[in-house]
Amino acid sequence: MPTLINRTRRTGFTLIELLVVIAIIAILAACIMPAFSKAHERVQAISCLNNTHQLDLARQLYTDDHDNFLPYNLGMSGSFRTNVNWVNNVMSWDLSTDNTNPATISQASLGTYNGGNTAVYHCPSDQTLSSIQRNAGWSKRLRSYSLNAMIGNAGDFSTNGFNINNPNYKQFFKTTQIPRPVEIFTFLDEHPDSIGDGYFLNKSGAVNYGVSRYGKSEWTDLPASYHNGSTAFSFADGHASLHRWNDPSTIRPSQPHGVLLPLEVSATSRSDFDWVIEHMSIEK
Repeated sequence: MPTLINRTRRTGFTLIELLVVIAIIAILAACIMPAFSKAHERVQAISCLNNTHQLDLARQLYTDDHDNFLPYNLGMSGSFRTNVNWVNNVMSWDLSTDNTNPATISQASLGTYNGGNTAVYHCPSDQTLSSIQRNAGWSKRLRSYSLNAMIGNAGDFSTNGFNINNPNYKQFFKTTQIPRPVEIFTFLDEHPDSIGDGYFLNKSGAVNYGVSRYGKSEWTDLPASYHNGSTAFSFADGHASLHRWNDPSTIRPSQPHGVLLPLEVSATSRSDFDWVIEHMSIEK
């Protein structure tokens, strides 16, 4: 009678084999994740560009309905608020409802022209909050974009037909006053510690750009740099594009109190500042 031999079938992995598989997966993940991260950043940058484009489309619709007059672009501070302005809020690091109330956008002058869509006022890369806001359960603030201070009626700043902040440069009240629309920016994503109201201001001089009372060039407001050191801009001709900054000093941490303004521009690192000034307006 033949002898029966029990043969044990191997049905699992050894510990060494399992560790090898885990190590291979970890290596592959390490190789793939940067590509996914870059793709995600690119998607967010494209979304931000689309937002600035949509805001400028609303601006164009507004001017069509207002005899080519550009929307009001008022510097707001203290308790002053008005829905006549293109937005009616001031971003801050406290729990002010200006940071979260969609009515401050939807009921302002451009709100109707965006169909009440407040999402286009926020860059998806802008998740910056203060500790008090995070502790309150907030996920984001309402607005990431501002409008070039030289675009539109600036109220008390421009009662004499020019902007007292930039008396040597033209304030554009109507679209027909912009001689090179392809070169003059309208909306941009602003640094979260700079944004405040929707009035993006940098002062310029006729000869030496941005000369303050101390004889120094200074950033008054600072662009954001969420997108790999770039900022999304829309322009008066309707196109939108990313502009990458050259000077490391322009790229400041996206955090509360990440930049102390006004920020002096050094003589050797002023190419970014000059680019903004040159695309803000034209000399009178």
